[in-house]
Parts: sequence; C-alpha cells; structure tokens
Amino acid sequence: MTPALEAEGLGRCYGRKWALRDCTLSLPAGQVIGLVGPNGAGKTTLLSLAVGLLRPTEGSVRILGRPPRSPGTVAEVGFVAQDKPLYRNLTVAETLRMGAWLNPGWDPRAATERIERIGIPPGQKVGRLSGGQRSQLALAVALGKRPRLLLLDEPVADLDPIARRDFLRTLMAEVAESGVTVVLSSHLLADVERTCEFLVLLSTSHVQLADDTETLLAQHRMVTGPRAAAPALTAAHTAVQADYTDRQASLIVRAHGPIDERVWTVRPVSLEELALAYMTAVAA
Repeated sequence: MTPALEAEGLGRCYGRKWALRDCTLSLPAGQVIGLVGPNGAGKTTLLSLAVGLLRPTEGSVRILGRPPRSPGTVAEVGFVAQDKPLYRNLTVAETLRMGAWLNPGWDPRAATERIERIGIPPGQKVGRLSGGQRSQLALAVALGKRPRLLLLDEPVADLDPIARRDFLRTLMAEVAESGVTVVLSSHLLADVERTCEFLVLLSTSHVQLADDTETLLAQHRMVTGPRAAAPALTAAHTAVQADYTDRQASLIVRAHGPIDERVWTVRPVSLEELALAYMTAVAA
C-alpha cells in the first residue's frame, strides 16, 4: 500500500534557523496518526510542506505517492489549519456552497448532514459561531471533498473539553465510515493517546520517534529500584529519562531484553509519559 506521507531528508529553513531538518518518515495509510511535540518543534512546518503551502529547503515529500502540488494530490487531501481560516462574513450554508465550487469531488449531502447532525444553523454567520462550531465547520468543509488524507493542525487547541470531545467524536466517526487517513497534530497528549494508532514525535526540529503506538509502548518501561543498580540497567537498556534520589532511581527505558524484576519494579508506560520523557530528554 502506498504510504500516506513520505519524507526523505526533508527540511525547511528560515534565514539561519531550521524549523524542520533531516525529516525522514513513512506514514501508513488507513490509520489515525498523532503528530506531537512542543511549540516550535516543526509540526506546522511539516504539515505546511505536506500540503504544498511551503517549499522545502532540502529533501523531498510525497503525499499518496505524488508531489504535494500535483492536481491529483490537491483533490485528495483535506487540511484544517490551526487558525481555521474561514470567511467570517459568509453564512454556514454559503461556506458549504463555496466548498462545492472549489472542489470537484464535493459531497454536498454528506457536508450538509454533518452540519445538521451537530446542530449548526445554516443561516448563521461564521463570525458569530463559537470556537467549537467553527472547528466543526472547518472539519465539515475538509471532509466534504471526500479526501483520502486529512491533515489537522492543532484543531482542538482552543476548545473547551466538551467541544474537544465532540470534535474528536465527529472525526472518529468519519474515520470509521470512510477509512480516511488522518494526521492529527496536537500538544494534548491525552487526546492523542485516545485516538491515534501511530505516533510521530518531533522535538528541536527533528523526528525523535515514529512508529505504531502499540510497538512503542511495548518497547518502553518505567522501572524503579536502588540507585546502585542503575549503571547495570543503563548499560543493558537505553535510558530515555532518569530521576535519582540518594538511594532510589526511577527511569523510563527502551528495553533491549528482559529487565531483572528481582531488582527493579517494572510497569508499562502511558503514551503521555513516553512522549514527555522524549521531549524532556531532548530539551535537557
């Protein structure tokens, strides 16, 4: 199966500062992919390169096997930018009609039914919608073109918990119905853990992790035990994060084999713990 997104040595530089560098990825089709990292890590830059809003300084990116700006790619990719750029003076119905005019593959029934289902009045001006309603409208427009790939840049960052839950429910229902591949950029790690099957972690403009979540969680463990035994542990396994007291050690490790549970208390890590450990390690 053709990957949803492939990047080879991809980078984007602004002056002397690299927003993204040496990014090599192959993201699987048919999955919900979480793109996480601290502010300034390169998430928005990667998505902007993927949809052709930016040109790379180095390397290359292909979407669904084609360059981002090719006509076939544009028709098959939906994108919701972080600021959800909608025309505030248009009504909801006018926004949907504009979506139909701009997109040859537009599905008017699906877009209209989606808006009706979440209760947004079609005659309401976009500028008078709540933040949650604007996010749902932006999602409806992106999905109305029936994309094979949907890219979402921090779509729920400014929403309250109820609006965020409703947005993610709408998104996951669409994934279940159509099988669209989703790349969801977010700094809300709990949302990523609930919805995403594959994780890409960016930090300091570089890819730190990229794999399916079950594999990553199976490879990592939280271990607690005597500090004196820590050197032997870190010699056998990769320490991602370590905290020490005078006698105690607590580490998140990437295990390369069994861990001696006679010495160490071992438990699985959550996706949030794993992501924070890598981000903290890189920052340090």
